[in-house]
Amino acid sequence: MSNIVVLDNGGGLIKAGQGGERDPVAVIPNCLYRPLSSKKFLHPSPLDTNTDIDLTSAAVRRPIDRGYLINPELQRDIWSHLFTSILHINPTSSSLLLTEAPMAIPSVQRTTDELVFEDLGFSSLYVANPQSLVHLYEASRQPDSILSQTQCSLVVDCGFSFTHAVPVVHNFTINHAIKRIDLGGKAFTNYLKELVSYRSINVMDETFLMDDAKEKLCFVSLDLLRDLRVARNQNVIKATYVLPDGLTHTKGYVKDSEAANRYLSLGEQQGSTNVGFVGQRKKADMNKNEIDLTNERFLVPETLFQPADLGMNQAGLAECIVRAVSACHSYLQPVLYQSIILTGGSTLFPQLKERLKGELRPLVPDHFDVKITTQEDPILGVWRGGSLLASSPDFESMCVTKAEYEELGSVRCRRRFFH
Repeated sequence: MSNIVVLDNGGGLIKAGQGGERDPVAVIPNCLYRPLSSKKFLHPSPLDTNTDIDLTSAAVRRPIDRGYLINPELQRDIWSHLFTSILHINPTSSSLLLTEAPMAIPSVQRTTDELVFEDLGFSSLYVANPQSLVHLYEASRQPDSILSQTQCSLVVDCGFSFTHAVPVVHNFTINHAIKRIDLGGKAFTNYLKELVSYRSINVMDETFLMDDAKEKLCFVSLDLLRDLRVARNQNVIKATYVLPDGLTHTKGYVKDSEAANRYLSLGEQQGSTNVGFVGQRKKADMNKNEIDLTNERFLVPETLFQPADLGMNQAGLAECIVRAVSACHSYLQPVLYQSIILTGGSTLFPQLKERLKGELRPLVPDHFDVKITTQEDPILGVWRGGSLLASSPDFESMCVTKAEYEELGSVRCRRRFFH
C-alpha cells in the first residue's frame, strides 16, 4: 500500500498528516500573508510553532472563499509548500484522502481533480465528506452509544465559511436534507472588527488580531436580555485585549484572563447584579494600545442563533437543525435528535452547547430526547475520521487512480465517491 496523506482542506485551516495516525503532522492557515515588514507574501508556519512575526495590519490571500475554491493557483502553491517543506512527501508515490464541502459545484470538483492529478501527480484520490468522517470517528470512539448502534447522527459543522446541519446514515450523508447557514468563523471575525471599529479604534485591517481576540474572549449568551443589561455595568463583563506594540510584544493578548473569564462563574448571580447602573462608555485611549470589549463578546456569536442581526434572511442554528431532521424519514428523526455532534472551530465558543439545547428543546416534540455531544477536539475531528478511514483495508479500492482519471475524466470518476 502506498503512503496515504490525509488532508482536511478547510477555508481557514489545513490539517494534514499520515493516514492511521491519531493527530495530523501540521495544522496551518490556508492562506498566504504579507506582514508590514515584508515585501512579498509568506507561507504561514504551523500553528504549534511559536513565531514572532508581527501580523499587525498584515494582508491576507486565501484560495477558498465562502467555502469554495476560487484560486487554484494559490491553493497549488500552498499545497506544494505543505507537501515538500512540512510533510516531506512525494505525491507521485502517495494516495490522497481529501475533504470537500457539501454541495460542491462540478466546476470546483473538476478544478480540484486537476490540481491533485495533473499539477501534483498523486497516484490516487479519495474525496470525503467532512461530516461523514466526523460520524465515523465518533462511532468508533463511542461503540456503546446510540450513534454507533444505529449508525445515524446529525453532524453540526460550524467552520470558517459555513455552518452545516448534515444527517449521516451509515457514513453516507443524506444530501437532500442538508441545511446551511452562510455564517462561520470568518463572518464572526468580520463582525467583531466592525463593532470594535465603530465603537473605539479602526481595526478593519487587523484580521489576525481580531481573530485571536474572538477566540479568546467571545462566548455564547444563555440569556441575551439579561447579559445586555449586565453589560451596561461594563466592569462586570468587560475584558481588555492588548494590541501588539512591535517592541515588547509582537502578538496581542488578554490583559487579565481571570477577570475576562469571570462571566462563566456568574451564572445565576448575574440576575442579582446591579443592572440598573448604566455605565458611561469611555472613549478609547489612543495612547494605551488596547481595546475594551463588553457586549461585543456575546453579540458576535449571537448571530449564529439570530442571523437577522447581520441582515441575513436565514434561520438560526436551532431552526436549521430542526429543518434538517424534518427533511429525513420519520423513523430517523428521534435517533438524529439523540445523536447531534458539534464539530468545527466555531463550536468552541463557551456555552454554545447549553444555549443550543435550550433553544432546541421547545422546537422538538416532547417525546423525543435531545442529546448534543461536542468533539474532544472540534478542529481535528474531521481529520481524525479521515485518518481512521485511510487505515481501513478497503481504502485503496475506494480510491480513483491517476490512470482511471486520465481514461475516464473527472465527472465519471466522481461517481465513485457516492455521497
